[in-house]
Amino acid sequence: MQNKGLIKFFAILFALVSIYQLSFTFVANNVKSEAKAFAGDNPDKELKYLDSIGKVKVYNLGFTDFTYNEVKNKQLNKGLDLEGGINVILQISIKDVLKGLANNSKNPVFNKSLADASADLEGNKTYLNKFFDAFDANSKGATKLASPDIFANRGLQGEGGVDNKMSDSEVKKVIKRKVDESVESAYKVLRERIDKFGVTQPNIQKLGETGRILVELPGAKDVDRIKKLLGGKAQLEFWETYKIEEVGNFLVAANEALKKTEIKKTETKTVAKDSLNALLTDSSKDSLASKKGNNPLFDKMIGQGGGPVLGYFAPKDTAIINGYLKRQDIRILLAADQHNAKFVWSKPTTIKDAKQKDIEAVELYALKGNRDNTPAMAGGVVTDAKDTFDQLGKPAVSMQMNSQGAKIWEELTGRAFSQKSYIAIVLDNVVYSAPGVTSGPIAGGRSEITGSFDVAETKDLANILNAGKLPASADILQSTVVGPSLGQAAIDAGTISSVLGFLLVCLWMVFYYGKAGWYANLALLLNLLFLFGIMASFGFVLTLPGIAGIVLTLGTAVDANIIIFERAKEELREGKSLSEAVAASYGWHGAMRSIIDANVTHVLTGAILFIFGTGPIKGFALTLLIGIVTSLFTSIFIARIFIDRNIAGKGDLTFSTNITKNWFTNFHFDFIKIKKFTYIFSSIVVVVSLISIFFVNGLDEGVDFVGGRTFQVKFEKPIDATVVSDELSAAFGTPVEAKILGDDDQLKITTKYKIKEDGVAVDEEVNKKLYDALAKYFPNVTYEKFTNTFDGKTVGVLQSSKVGASISEDIKTNSYWAVLGAMAVIFLYLMISFRKWQYSLGAIAAVAHDVIFVLGIYSLCYKFMPFHMEMDQHFIAAILTVIGYSMNDTVIVFDRIREFIIGNRKGTFEDIVNASINTTLSRTLNTSLMMIIVLLTMFIFGGESIRGFIFAMLIGIVVGTYSSLFIATPVLVDTISKDDKHIIEDKHNKA
Repeated sequence: MQNKGLIKFFAILFALVSIYQLSFTFVANNVKSEAKAFAGDNPDKELKYLDSIGKVKVYNLGFTDFTYNEVKNKQLNKGLDLEGGINVILQISIKDVLKGLANNSKNPVFNKSLADASADLEGNKTYLNKFFDAFDANSKGATKLASPDIFANRGLQGEGGVDNKMSDSEVKKVIKRKVDESVESAYKVLRERIDKFGVTQPNIQKLGETGRILVELPGAKDVDRIKKLLGGKAQLEFWETYKIEEVGNFLVAANEALKKTEIKKTETKTVAKDSLNALLTDSSKDSLASKKGNNPLFDKMIGQGGGPVLGYFAPKDTAIINGYLKRQDIRILLAADQHNAKFVWSKPTTIKDAKQKDIEAVELYALKGNRDNTPAMAGGVVTDAKDTFDQLGKPAVSMQMNSQGAKIWEELTGRAFSQKSYIAIVLDNVVYSAPGVTSGPIAGGRSEITGSFDVAETKDLANILNAGKLPASADILQSTVVGPSLGQAAIDAGTISSVLGFLLVCLWMVFYYGKAGWYANLALLLNLLFLFGIMASFGFVLTLPGIAGIVLTLGTAVDANIIIFERAKEELREGKSLSEAVAASYGWHGAMRSIIDANVTHVLTGAILFIFGTGPIKGFALTLLIGIVTSLFTSIFIARIFIDRNIAGKGDLTFSTNITKNWFTNFHFDFIKIKKFTYIFSSIVVVVSLISIFFVNGLDEGVDFVGGRTFQVKFEKPIDATVVSDELSAAFGTPVEAKILGDDDQLKITTKYKIKEDGVAVDEEVNKKLYDALAKYFPNVTYEKFTNTFDGKTVGVLQSSKVGASISEDIKTNSYWAVLGAMAVIFLYLMISFRKWQYSLGAIAAVAHDVIFVLGIYSLCYKFMPFHMEMDQHFIAAILTVIGYSMNDTVIVFDRIREFIIGNRKGTFEDIVNASINTTLSRTLNTSLMMIIVLLTMFIFGGESIRGFIFAMLIGIVVGTYSSLFIATPVLVDTISKDDKHIIEDKHNKA
């Protein structure tokens, strides 16, 4: 081997750099252990401890030292499935941005195009492109984007803007730039909010040009609070309000009108006796008092109003009341000067019912609107906000306004003082408080927001106001919440499976290859060091699927060594000396060509998986790709150094043991002769699989593909999944699936309830419905403890995820393209490498067979298997991995066929192919056996969450080995023309 000294130098340097990079992870983990011990079970205390030592030197190397913050930034990052925390994909509402750019245009073509774009669920297409397509279709050239009532408005005129002489294509470029600027603005606002939230190593990044933003908050635990922080637009407004006596007559008239259209409710409720009730008291026989239970509006009222509060209502009734108050036949009953009134709700608060029991309620307000629906003062005038406490010691938020805001605020408060009216402080269309003014106009622009806050809410509100408002609403398309206890269980499972898989691979290599196996194992150890070193150096994130990728790397790491060792054994049998056999096996015409071809197919499938995958699947693909590179380096160069050193010294190297010396030698099985039987068997399997997939069972599509929410819920004792499913279905009013997940006291609950509706309120509603329906199983667990995550959590929601309808379409589209793209790229590569399309066809036929076989197994078995067999991103990752490994075995055989065709082996073309399969059988079975060993280890010890993912690969590797021997090569034989066969046979037999 040339440049042996240079390779040693780089190997040693690489090892030292890897050890150096990984040392930060060990130091950081030690510091975290100390913090945990100091804090006990108090996560807030632990976080404060770590924050307090951020600038303290914790790592001294003699020539330099590092603070904890520096160590923390250099450690190997763990994904949320290992660390615990919250992962969210936000969609900045491009619809809102377009409305703003068009100055809320009333143009019917514009608004219909917005609606059509929202209804279009075509995957992998941005909302902006959907809008442009819809506008082109709706306008038919008659309406232009540059119309004065659309984008050529006053707000978009000027340099770089839109004028009414522009073509649609020119306007599209401007709008695209403006939308990109809005997304960038949203990204910066969210970055500021997150930086002040107080979690370690938050990650926020834009996802291409989709308007989507990925947010990862490791260690975050308060689910509802974080979603409010991320999803809140922070549109602060100050509105003048109507008093109850000013709109009381309207409410009475509305109630009377509703009596004529609403079905009479049989349930009788006690209406709150308040100032509004006084308006209704008369001598009429049809008075409210004499007709309780027949008042559609007032029967929903559960508490006393007064001042600006029109009444208290149950949160569940707000949608019904909104429907009433938006009806044209109801709004027409408003007085002439009240036609622009805007009805809004407060944030939830607690009141006493008739039995003095605490109940949750929301307040109804009527704001003084105008034709443009603009507030008396917008929140953009706020220059600073701080969390504080009011005069009664309750949490509040103080605000300072700029000079313009201070002037408007003085006028507004002066008017409220003189008219004895109220000013509603509204954030994101929710009233936080509506104070009156008792001491005259407020000068100086300083004010205070009070209400039913806790300390965390005031901190978040001040944070949001300081960071600024989002240019558009941010809807949560996808979210994953993982509890720290679940993350630790994943780490334990991953560690056990990795160590066990490593030991089994090492034992097999020593058992089968003797001393050469020891050298391969040393190379394998270095491979793992290099792999982790690279991940730590470049800040890559380790996930649970990533650990699966590392365990798979254990199998592939010895793959190249197996090919080399088998070739060396062949060379030794032909009478070459040890040094000559080793040199030949490492040559291009020895094992290198097969190794390169096999690993190129791996790289291609891994790259496609990385491009089309998201989240943990990207981590799996990245680990796989890094593992391929490090495996090749250690197998080809590091193991060679040990082998050459042995040859130069004792020269007692063996590539087998006494037991395995003659295994698979002189094997002469006629694989081609039985091709009719294998064709029939495979055809039956394919037909049965397709019938099951398309006509009988279908596939168990997970929420990644169809949208929905899933919750992993741990109960205090074993539970009946069917009973829970029925109870939840009744509570949600839609089918809810509950399945045992691992132990019989743990369920995976899936629902599609309101999955097409976005907003933090919907997410919180689902969480509360789930808790209310299951509360009887958790008698001593509050909603917060049931929903949120914390260290040591043993019952309640351990993990949850949400995939919106639009993003599920993107995932499904990406998955199809990933599988088809992988097959197409491999077809082209093999055709270029082997210079005959028949090789590519044989390989693709085998791969298609494998994919259909695995899909068929999942379709036939998902209903009764004791583990989940869902179609999701993990499954697609498994399919692509199977494609790569199936190609590996096939390429090894094809390379030997090419070698024999170039050589002078005698016999028919079928004889040459049979000989190629038989002489590579040891390689094929050994490489497959390594993969099966590590996959079985992962399947048994890797954890419940990835068991279905591993099972797909396990089946795929077994079937892939079969198809390489009994499908790929027979197809090659059958598609090679007779003329080509005759040319090959004539050449060989003449020789």
